[in-house]
Amino acid sequence: MHYEITGDNLQMVTIRLAPGESVCAEAGAMVNMSGNMKMTTNVKGGLFKGLKRVVTGESLFMTEFTPEKGEGFVAFAGNVPGKIFTLDLDGREFIAQKDAFLCSEPGIDLDIAFTKKLRAGAFGGEGFILQRLSGSGKAFLHCCGDIKEMMLGEGEVIRVETGLVVGFDSTVDYSIALAGGVKTVLFGGEGLFLTTLTGPGRVILQSMDLAKLASALSPFLPTQNSSGR
Repeated sequence: MHYEITGDNLQMVTIRLAPGESVCAEAGAMVNMSGNMKMTTNVKGGLFKGLKRVVTGESLFMTEFTPEKGEGFVAFAGNVPGKIFTLDLDGREFIAQKDAFLCSEPGIDLDIAFTKKLRAGAFGGEGFILQRLSGSGKAFLHCCGDIKEMMLGEGEVIRVETGLVVGFDSTVDYSIALAGGVKTVLFGGEGLFLTTLTGPGRVILQSMDLAKLASALSPFLPTQNSSGR
């Protein structure tokens, strides 16, 4: 499998597959493909795992793309402005926000992961349920805005605005803490809570989240009254 990521802040990944190779993706992620590409829709991992994906907000079904009679290509893109991050797994586990997964090699297993702390789930910006990626192979995650990758050392801590954590290695501890004192919480403009990530492990951050993007665009969107004029 060979791939190429093109674009700036509206990226897509084009994957070239040899005969016998395949790639799996969420329904609706494909943007173009070669004429010899065969699409097969199935419940990857069985019905139980499919239902668990539905809990995370993803589709029950996955689409598998396999070329016929030679090599072929297929391209995928996210549904909001952002960039694509390539995740190489070699048996390790990676925890991602529930809408980050774009596509992967068949050797990647998708499951759900619950936040360890009630407060983290309630105020962490990602809800109680995250996605767990495991297995061996490449997976592609879609991030809103720009991407920042960090490697945290043992006990190293980073605090992040809620909603801006794309994912992290399963060795990273995930919790929520108050943003600061009363004045900071009320007037700092950073929200009530911050996500706290403690190493060791890799952390992937994004510069924008969908809720912020929607809030910024809402004043410019036509209302029901204005559309009726």
